[in-house]
Amino acid sequence: MLGCVIHGAGDLRVAELPAPEPGPGEALVAVRYGGVCGSDLHYWRHGGVGDFRLREPMVLGHEVVGTVVSYGPGATGPGAGTAVAVHPATPCGACPECAGGRAHVCRDTRYLGSAARFPHVQGGFAAHVAVPAGQLRALPDGLGLRRAALTEPLSVALHAVRRAGPVSGGHVLVTGAGPIGCLVVAAAKAAGAARVTVTDLVPEALRYAAVAGADTLVRADDPDDSGWPREVDVAVEASGVAAGLGTCLRLVRRGGVVVQLGMLPPGQSPFAGNLLVSREIELRGAFRFDTEFDEALRLLAARGEFDGLISAVAPVRDAAAAFALAADRERSCKVLLEF
Repeated sequence: MLGCVIHGAGDLRVAELPAPEPGPGEALVAVRYGGVCGSDLHYWRHGGVGDFRLREPMVLGHEVVGTVVSYGPGATGPGAGTAVAVHPATPCGACPECAGGRAHVCRDTRYLGSAARFPHVQGGFAAHVAVPAGQLRALPDGLGLRRAALTEPLSVALHAVRRAGPVSGGHVLVTGAGPIGCLVVAAAKAAGAARVTVTDLVPEALRYAAVAGADTLVRADDPDDSGWPREVDVAVEASGVAAGLGTCLRLVRRGGVVVQLGMLPPGQSPFAGNLLVSREIELRGAFRFDTEFDEALRLLAARGEFDGLISAVAPVRDAAAAFALAADRERSCKVLLEF
C-alpha cells in the first residue's frame, strides 16, 4: 500500500509500505482522507514540532477518516463498510493525568504520527491503518467522509474554547487564521460568543476566517486597522508566535482569560508577563482534546459551512505538492490527501 513517510527535514517520501493486519483489540480501517496538519508541516520543514524531534522515519498523519475493513481477535465495533473517524490518541489509562480525567495530557499516550515518544507512533497517512477498535467513531447521519476529515482539528478548537471558560455573549479574539484558528472561530460561535475578531498577516487567511463565521477581520501588521478592539473578554492565541501572545495579553480585559493554543517554538518565548500580574489575566494552555471528538462530529454533521474551509484534495501520490500547497497560506486553508 502507499504511505506518506517523513525521513527528516525536507525529506518527505511516498512509498510502498506493508499492509497491516489488525492485532488483538484492533480494527483495520481503509483510509479515505487525511488532513495535512500544521504539525505535519513542521515535521516536513523542520524535522520536528516543538520539542518533539524526528529520530527515525515516521508515517505522518493523525486527521484520518475512512471505512472499517475488519477486526482483530477480541475486537468489536462498527460493522465492515461503516464510515468512521479515527480518534488519534491512545492514553495509558494509568497515570495521574488519566486518573484525574485529563487523558489528553497523559504522560504516556500514543498519538498517531507523533515523534513525542521513541519508537515513534506511526501515523495514518497510508491506504490502511490498524488502530485500537475503541478509537473508531461511526459518522453521524448526514456527515460525509470529506467534511469528517475536519473532526480532529475541530476537536482541538473545541477544547481550546472549553479551556477559556464560558464565552456566551462575550467578545473573543483569535490571533492566527490558519485552519485551527478558523475552527476556533466556529467553535466560539457554536459556544455562543457574540463577537469574534480574528487577526492575521495574510488577507487570504482572513477570508477563510470569515467563512468560519468571524465578525471582524484585522490585519495584524496594521496598527491603524479600524477593526482592532479596545478590549475582549477572551483571547485564543492560535498562531504559535510570541507576537500573537503579546497581542492577546494587551487586548484581553482585566481578569480575562488568554488561551495559548498555537505551539510556540522550542525554548524560551518572551511575553509581557507583567500584564498577567497587573491585570490578573489568566493564561491557560490547551493541548489536543479528549471527549470533544464526539462533539466535533455532531457539529460537523449539523453545519455545512465547514466545507468552505477545505481548499484542496490531492491524491497521496502528489503528497509533496499537497504539503507545499498546505504551507502556502495565500493559497490554502485545509488540504486533504486522498487514499
